[in-house]
Amino acid sequence: MSLPLSVLDLTPVPSGSTGAEALENTLDLARHAERLGYSRVWLAEHHNLPSVASSAPEIMIGQIGRETSTIRIGSGGIMLPNHAPLKVVEWFRVLEGLFPGRVDLGIGRAPGTDQMTALALRRSREAVVGDDFPAQLAELLAYDTGAFPENHPFRSIIAMPQDIPLPPIFLLGSSGYSGHYAAAIGVGFAFAHHINNRDAAEVMKTYRENFQPSEKLARPHAILATSVLCAETDEEAEKLAASIDLSFLRIQRNERAPLPSLEEAAAYQPTLEEQARIRANRARFTIGSPQTVKARILELAEETQADEVMLTTSIHSHAARVRSYELIAEAFGLV
Repeated sequence: MSLPLSVLDLTPVPSGSTGAEALENTLDLARHAERLGYSRVWLAEHHNLPSVASSAPEIMIGQIGRETSTIRIGSGGIMLPNHAPLKVVEWFRVLEGLFPGRVDLGIGRAPGTDQMTALALRRSREAVVGDDFPAQLAELLAYDTGAFPENHPFRSIIAMPQDIPLPPIFLLGSSGYSGHYAAAIGVGFAFAHHINNRDAAEVMKTYRENFQPSEKLARPHAILATSVLCAETDEEAEKLAASIDLSFLRIQRNERAPLPSLEEAAAYQPTLEEQARIRANRARFTIGSPQTVKARILELAEETQADEVMLTTSIHSHAARVRSYELIAEAFGLV
């Protein structure tokens, strides 16, 4: 059986372009992903980052749904602490009603932003510093099943449309917390290898070993999300990756800007200390020719026993980004 591959899109904003163009690029990439044979495309939720336009996945999922017909569409993810559980259930019941059998609800517990922006989103310092994710998730599930306790104040509230089920749920995480929780409640799990490249194998193994079947999912389903950049040759891929390196350094310096161009990257001369940090950061990426990238993806899938690998690529050139996914699809025989 071939390894399913999927797409995680952060809607990157290249320097010299606009947010509107970045959103159109996401729609274009989704159309290509469906044509190329990818299993699903998920949209991230991030805020207050000039290099990322993916701030409202619940909207973009619907737009992609209209632009495609077969590929699964979903969130990677909805950052639950930023939203009322009732509203999330309503969003995804509407999406499931519009695109039945195609929608995924990926849920994260991080804010997807800095602390001040999280405060602006949540309107309460207590909500920022507290960790009530289990209670929020339990509330979300109760809206779906109607399983609120007898004396719960929300027991009389019905998430509309009432007759549409909630799509399949995946918990997202870069540590063991979400993996343990996903196993306990019997839902899918997606590990963010593009954030934490060290603990994936152990966390995903623990998820599998502790998985409790549920009405929503009979067997564990573990997705490995990882950063990839593929070009015709290893040398070309390394050249394209220069904008990734400069973007990383800017983020570390808290310099907020769109994704730098190759020209900007070529003009920048990193210090020896910065070069060391770039090399360390590169461990989170798979960069190279189709043969190089395929070998590494298969190695990661074997190490983690992933049921599916989800690829995310954020570089300056949209054409090169689409080409990266094309080359990988050809290498794996997805087309």
